Amino acid sequence: MNAEFQTPLLDSVKLPADLREFTSDQLKQLADELRMDTVRSVSITGGHLGASLGVVELTVAIHHVFDTPADRLIWDVGHQCYPHKILTGRRDRMHTLRQGGGLSGFTKRTESEFDPFGAAHSSTSISAGLGMAVADQLAGGDRRVIALIGDGAMTAGMANEAMNNAGSMDAKLIVILNDNDMSIAPPVGALSAYLSRLISSKPFRSVRHFAKDIAKKFPRPIEEAAQKVDEYARGMVTGGTLFEELGFYYVGPVDGHNLDHLLPVLKNLRDDKEPGPVLLHVATEKGHGYDPAEKSADKYHGVSKFDLVTGKQHKPKANAPSYTGVFANALINEAKKDDKVVAITAAMPSGTGLDKFGEAFPDRCFDVGIAEQHGVTFAAGMATEGYKPFATIYSTFLQRAYDQVVHDVAIQELPVRFAIDRAGYVGADGSTHCGAFDLTYLCALPGFVVMAPSDEAELVHMTATAVAIDDRPSAIRYPRGEGVGVELPADGVPLEIGKGRIIQEGKTVAILSLGAMLKEATRAAEELAAKGLSVTIADARFAKPLDEEMIQRLADDHEVLITIEEGAVGGFGAHVSQFLANEGLLDDGLKFRVMTMPDEFLEQDNPVAQVEQAGLGASHIVARVLSALGRAEEAEAVLRAARA
Repeated sequence: MNAEFQTPLLDSVKLPADLREFTSDQLKQLADELRMDTVRSVSITGGHLGASLGVVELTVAIHHVFDTPADRLIWDVGHQCYPHKILTGRRDRMHTLRQGGGLSGFTKRTESEFDPFGAAHSSTSISAGLGMAVADQLAGGDRRVIALIGDGAMTAGMANEAMNNAGSMDAKLIVILNDNDMSIAPPVGALSAYLSRLISSKPFRSVRHFAKDIAKKFPRPIEEAAQKVDEYARGMVTGGTLFEELGFYYVGPVDGHNLDHLLPVLKNLRDDKEPGPVLLHVATEKGHGYDPAEKSADKYHGVSKFDLVTGKQHKPKANAPSYTGVFANALINEAKKDDKVVAITAAMPSGTGLDKFGEAFPDRCFDVGIAEQHGVTFAAGMATEGYKPFATIYSTFLQRAYDQVVHDVAIQELPVRFAIDRAGYVGADGSTHCGAFDLTYLCALPGFVVMAPSDEAELVHMTATAVAIDDRPSAIRYPRGEGVGVELPADGVPLEIGKGRIIQEGKTVAILSLGAMLKEATRAAEELAAKGLSVTIADARFAKPLDEEMIQRLADDHEVLITIEEGAVGGFGAHVSQFLANEGLLDDGLKFRVMTMPDEFLEQDNPVAQVEQAGLGASHIVARVLSALGRAEEAEAVLRAARA
């Protein structure tokens, strides 16, 4: 790709209305320019490139044919939406993509009227789209609702639940299946394009409904036979029998990179007045049109900043191994010693490090797809048979399987081990991927062991601890990104359940830290020492069960006790607070404070900046201590200096 390219047509498009009168040839040129501009933008910021490149022609065609934003267009998963953002008035801000104060990497309702539904997790579009279509129907409207679902999102149960519901209703919903991995139907081509254009046309649809009405006048066996002939004839030529059985009118597959095929089909679907949902099956190639992405194993799914011409990514040199990588290596080491150790991921093998585990133990690593509910219960089933499953799932993705965690694991006291990646702030992925709630929703469950490592060495030991826990469920929550650079042990050693550790002894102030907040606690202790305050630092290690003996000693021996965690209210600090209150440890003047994430969703930014915005940095700890000691003016001065 030439780093210097011209975009005369794209320059003339400020909003989708500007391309509605373009000819087919102009739309093809626009698609080429849009693809180049998408690559250029992501080369500056990094982001989800491959999926966006796969939908360039589809994006152009939809905005040309449909009257967006009056017609609703929902993206699923939202990281396919970069070309859409460029065409909908946000091109001049694409250099801020996934940056603090900039554009979200996903669709976002507050960002644009062209984003009618926010989507950063997957498989929500059909449900939301059906809701919009039914609402429009109740209001007597005539808008089109298009749910564009792809990049694996159709594998999730929610998408199938929505399909089942939509198929039983007559609301007008257009579902576009962006099949960008493997085609679930015969190969696309000229014949397929012709058939798709034919069966999506108004005459075919009208005749088909007329034939069905006539068939209903005959005895039931004849009516059923006529229906089966129609469905299976269409299924044999288009591969849509599955979707027809769910109640959708199926069209496709269509080549998603051929505008001559896409445009007439989309126009037919736009003008179609027949009731009921339609599914358009579009075949695309992830990373299409950018050679480095096409040749990459993951089609440049998620990239850091890169060279526009060569595609070489500019990845900063790591100062320490990532928590994800440390966990993967620790689990591999445990699996070498114990053939009952198995690993489960929900469509995120590389993101969770289980791609490495899968290479070492291909028969003991299971990718269940975007199906966290199934994955958790699948793990529970394996646990009943004496295996040691590690359900390795991002914090926010595990939220979708909470009922299974409760009903299928916790109530039955099954030893499923949850490895919870992306706990805490996650930087560029923003609020939708921020692991804020896992401590709250897991610590509430009876019998659960919940651990949080303060560094990568602790993660190795906690992985060994989880392997050893064989009578109840357990979880390890750890952050995204690099560790702190400590020396890693050759082997993990199981920890005593529910026991924390004292990092340093002091007399006046005690800071009880959980997980990755220990580094901020240590910095705060240094600043407090400079102000003449003696500080004890404790690493809780376990959010549940609590180290009650250590907490009582901290309460008895110090004037101020602070807890700090990178999690929402209701987690570790809440449990410590309840223990202190019930034991009467707050009755004699202990100045106790809890530091958690604020009661708001923080948008994308650098993770360090997010911690500061959340009020969880070292200066905030110092200010909280000083305030507790009645030194309010000094506390405010500390915060002013930090802001400066």
